[in-house]
Order: sequence, then C-alpha cells, then structure tokens
Amino acid sequence: MGSFMVILVIILLIIIFSSVKIIKQYERGVVFRLGKLRPQIKEPGICFIIPLVDNIRKIGMRTVTLPVDSQKVITKDNVSIDVAAVAYYQVVDAAKSVVDIQDVLSAIYQIAQTTVRNIIGQNLLDDVLSQTIKINDAIKAILDKTTEKWGVYVSMVELKDIQLPESMQNAMSAAAQAEREKRAKIIAAEGEQLSADALAKAADVISKHPIALQLRNLQVLTEIASDKNSTIVFPAQFMDTVSSVREFMKKETK
Repeated sequence: MGSFMVILVIILLIIIFSSVKIIKQYERGVVFRLGKLRPQIKEPGICFIIPLVDNIRKIGMRTVTLPVDSQKVITKDNVSIDVAAVAYYQVVDAAKSVVDIQDVLSAIYQIAQTTVRNIIGQNLLDDVLSQTIKINDAIKAILDKTTEKWGVYVSMVELKDIQLPESMQNAMSAAAQAEREKRAKIIAAEGEQLSADALAKAADVISKHPIALQLRNLQVLTEIASDKNSTIVFPAQFMDTVSSVREFMKKETK
C-alpha cells in the first residue's frame, strides 16, 4: 500500500509539473487543445495547461536579424553584380506565424532573396549605387505586404554589400579620374580668367595715372630692402622716377 501511494504521488507531481509552463517576457504561448487552436494567447508569466490534452508552442516576439547571402544579379543595363542584404522582421501575431506558415524564417529568407534579385534587375547600375535608400524601401514594401498574412512585420531591409566586376571597377575609376582632371582644368582656366581681368584693370589704371607705375616700383624696392643682404643700385632713370614722384606729391599737397 505504501509503494502504491508513493507511485501515485510521483504521478501527481509529474502531472502538476507538466501542466505548469513559464513564458518569458519576449515570448507568447500558442495552445493547441486536441489539435485545435485555442483563441487565447498565453501572455508572459506562469500559465497552466492540461497534460496530454494541450500542446503549447512558445513564439519569440523579438526582432530577428536575417542575413540574405550574396547572390549574382543582372541589372537593367546587363551588368552582373553580387549583392548581399540583411532584413529585420518581427512576429506580431503569434497564432498566424504558427498556423499559416510552416517555417517563418525559411519563408522570409526565400522571399527576401527573390525580391532583392527582382528589384535590382529592374534598375540601372548607377541607380543601384546611388539610390540604395529607394531600393531598400521598395524591397521592404514587397516583403511587408507578403509576410503580413503570416503575422510578421518587416521593419527594415538594407543592401549590405554590392560587389562589381573588376573591369567595371577599373572603368569607373578611370571615369572618376577623368572627371577630376576636367574639374581641375576648369578651375585653372577660371583662375587665369580672373587674373587676366585683374591685370587688365591694373593696366587701365596705370595708363590713366603713369605715376602709379613709379609708386609700384618704389614699393617693390622697399620689399627688396627688407632683406639686409641685398644690394640695391639706383640707375639714373630711377632717380628721374623719384623726382617725378616728388613733383607729384608737391602738386597734390598744393
């Protein structure tokens, strides 16, 4: 009799422990009773089920990072590139993610890979390289619409890596170098034009005021004289220049 009671107590303890389930904060519990879905989703905490009758599936509700492996894609202008991406999704309806789809992760991966290939194939290479935000939004919109019926929300899709053929990289590098050289020549030409305009204006001033040239000569000599190692020789013509400057200053003071 004592052994029977011990066995009975052990069975009761097993039943009690198997009927108690703990659901973590980031999980939800989907319960099937005799194979049928129970409408009530179990919230985080302790929940009780009927052993041998109920079956519970714990579904994670956190955001999942899904890398999409690199694949070869042909753009609209027939350039073959390797494109890798990453998608972020989250289960928002635990029941749908269990009942309506067998493997959420595999399904989203396959549809993400196909969508990336289709969207990239509809764009030119230049658009793929310069308008990645627009392409990311287009891929996200298609994925989100497709996975909505599975109780999944796709929050973000990013093109992670774009590998170009070596010949295309060399061509783009040569084009970029040619563009830089063109800009450098344009800037140099603009500088020459500004310098010529300034010299033309200076020539006009000097032609109207000959004494300005003489004053400029004196200024140059002053700059040379700042170096004590320099020897300055004043030719007779320069002395005439000094006399002209003095006469000009006298006239101005009068």
